[in-house]
Amino acid sequence: MSVLQVPEVSLVVLVGASGSGKTSFAARHFLPTEVVSSDACRALVSDDENDQSATTDAFDLLEFIVGKRLSRGLLTVVDATNVQPHARRSLIAVAKDHDVLATAVVLDVPPAVSVARNAERPDRTFGASVVKRQHDQLRRSLKSLRREGFRHVHVLSSVEEIEAATFERTRLHNDLRDVTGPFDVIGDVHGCRAELEQLLDDLGYAITRDGAGRPVDANHPDGRRAIFVGDLVDRGPDSPGVLRLVMGMVASGHAFCVAGNHEAKLSNALSGRKVTVSHGLETTLAQLESESDEFRAEVAGFVDGLIAHYVLDGGRLVVAHAGLKESYHGRASGRVRAFALYGDTSGETDEFGLPVRYPWAEDYRGQAMVLYGHTPTPTPEWINNTMCLDTGCVFGGSLTALRYPEREVVQVLAAETYYEPVRPLAPPEREPDTLRLDDVLGPRIIETSTMGRISLREENAAGALEVMSRFAVEPTRLVYLPPTMSPSDTSSLEDHLEHPEQAFTHFARTGAGRVICEEKHMGSRAVLVVDRDGGGVVHTRTGRAFFDAASERAVLDRVASAVAAAQLWDELGTASLVLDAEIMPWSTKAGALIREQYAAVGAAARAGLASTLDVVGAAAERGLDVGDLAGRTSRRRDDADAYTAAYRRYVWEVDGLDGLRIAPFQVLASDSETFETRDHLWHLAIADRLVESDGDLFTTTGRLVVDPADEASVRAGVEWWNALTGAGGEGMVVKPLANLTRGPKGLVQPGVKVRGREYLRIIYGLDYTEPQNLARLRDRNLGHKRSMALREYALGLEALKRHVSGEPTWRVHECVFAVLAMESEPVDPRL
Repeated sequence: MSVLQVPEVSLVVLVGASGSGKTSFAARHFLPTEVVSSDACRALVSDDENDQSATTDAFDLLEFIVGKRLSRGLLTVVDATNVQPHARRSLIAVAKDHDVLATAVVLDVPPAVSVARNAERPDRTFGASVVKRQHDQLRRSLKSLRREGFRHVHVLSSVEEIEAATFERTRLHNDLRDVTGPFDVIGDVHGCRAELEQLLDDLGYAITRDGAGRPVDANHPDGRRAIFVGDLVDRGPDSPGVLRLVMGMVASGHAFCVAGNHEAKLSNALSGRKVTVSHGLETTLAQLESESDEFRAEVAGFVDGLIAHYVLDGGRLVVAHAGLKESYHGRASGRVRAFALYGDTSGETDEFGLPVRYPWAEDYRGQAMVLYGHTPTPTPEWINNTMCLDTGCVFGGSLTALRYPEREVVQVLAAETYYEPVRPLAPPEREPDTLRLDDVLGPRIIETSTMGRISLREENAAGALEVMSRFAVEPTRLVYLPPTMSPSDTSSLEDHLEHPEQAFTHFARTGAGRVICEEKHMGSRAVLVVDRDGGGVVHTRTGRAFFDAASERAVLDRVASAVAAAQLWDELGTASLVLDAEIMPWSTKAGALIREQYAAVGAAARAGLASTLDVVGAAAERGLDVGDLAGRTSRRRDDADAYTAAYRRYVWEVDGLDGLRIAPFQVLASDSETFETRDHLWHLAIADRLVESDGDLFTTTGRLVVDPADEASVRAGVEWWNALTGAGGEGMVVKPLANLTRGPKGLVQPGVKVRGREYLRIIYGLDYTEPQNLARLRDRNLGHKRSMALREYALGLEALKRHVSGEPTWRVHECVFAVLAMESEPVDPRL
């Protein structure tokens, strides 16, 4: 019995003349879904598996199916004659396109056997000459199969061998998914043995030495294992010592090591292949000259056998010398190895004569953590769940390890600079207030402390760029944009679209605890960044200046004075504050919108419907039956009046600061602290003190605390909302009382708006309360809106945290820009 080995993820190509038994062989050894048959594809495209005129279309389909399976990492078997080189060539190309190995299984039975089998099948009408020609083509191919690109070739030369064959599915050498750690992943050592010993000691490893005192192994008492990212050798003072230690750790099972480009070059040199002795290789070769022939042979075998990358811990960790994009994880091909060793290079060189590499990590979106080295960086930092651990020890930097899964960085400083870098280890320091297009453009992942990784679509970023570049305030002052707010679930009441009961139910379901209902002022959302000396900025929720320069200065002076009168500068220990507020009247910022849209619609509706009522009245006087039309038109006229009344409530004259009203409801940040963990009663108490200090400018925000689990408390909340909206108010916002809140399923909505029935006429139109219109509006999807609200909330908090931590402007702006970009995501227009 012969056991044929095939990789678990691979392409298996059966090669044999018609009648050699390929289909039966495939059915015996593989799942039906794993086998892609040319006959079956021919039948799919022509209804006749023997229709040779359909062969081209059939193989197009076959290769498409094979590609889709390989892209998903599934073993795939091709059942076709495949005796001609051009047929195999296209299949090899598909395997290479998906970075999997190809195996040829040749069924080389005597032509007479194939002819006899075909004779038993009435659908096989071709003669023995066809089979003989196919067999001759097969025989001519046997010596060239490996050169064509098949990694493994299994030739079964008789019916007996075919019957006795079995398959063993093997893992690729890079597949260590069953090895779960914990690990200590160590960056480029480059011959720095003393620093490596110190790092292993700091990590808790016990080093074993031979009789000459040389380190030959290291093990951890807790069973941790080291993983070396390659480039053990060259440039440093003791590459043989590093090799001796790492080789011992790998041999004893205490470590793994992937190949670096320096090991690949050393392997070529030791095997006698032509290499350019440079970039420190000359140092390693000179150091190895003093070692024994036996040790040099061991080194040659070790570096030659190194794997380009490993996939570990169930696929959650990938280690490769230069990193690895997600589509290459667990794959095997020349380009996968090249990427793992050298990165994604452009073929160009920089001003230092070094290869230009694409920043693959900035585009990485994979779930696996990728740890790598190769390109030295001053400090290790996370980029989209990847980290470079080469911190230039040999160049006088440090030797770095990352404890996995703890994500803890451990470093040892280099004792000295052993090799002067061609390119400076640290890039030129960037001006903190300088913004670049590549900070915001393209698909991006932004790490937030509140919600983890948040992705930004390329098309949304492009849409926000014009607003930011043409209309936004000075970026150094633009430290926050407020998130969008989701409405409550649709009310079950017949004449309401929104109602407080659904908001209370939502927060009860998410585990938010007590909530606070805050009066929703009908004005324009504004962020006030105010300095103690009256400087600062007032901007809209899209980052535009709220006032002209003179008005803004007057507003900021008044706000700064009120903060001083309330003794908040000293109490909060700050020289600046960021306030979230509503500025009224609505017409202050939306005057043109009201005149050109709302007032125009209202005036046209009232005038037109008045004329219609006159006509209907005249018709009634002549005895015509206009009862339904008259009633419907009268209701529409009442709706038009209600529509006009709805927006007029939020319009009044303002002369300078006279008539202007500011309703602050949250203190977002001081110059050193953010306040999202302070409950909303604390924030509103601060606002009340500003009202006490300057009641002509500031206005209070009504509030009521409700327990969603208490029926009486819920009834009180509903009654309060009814009173607000009955008096012409917009409605209320319901928020978790504790402010930033996490429930059993994660982050809880920061606020849900519940707007009054009459106010919603402004949003949905004058006759939205008609039953047929309400029915359409009820069928709305809140899911995406709420997802967007949470992401924008997390980004806003991240921007504030970066601001108070003194991070550069471009880091803060990255988050602010993302909030604006998300506003261009499509949502249900009924929201």
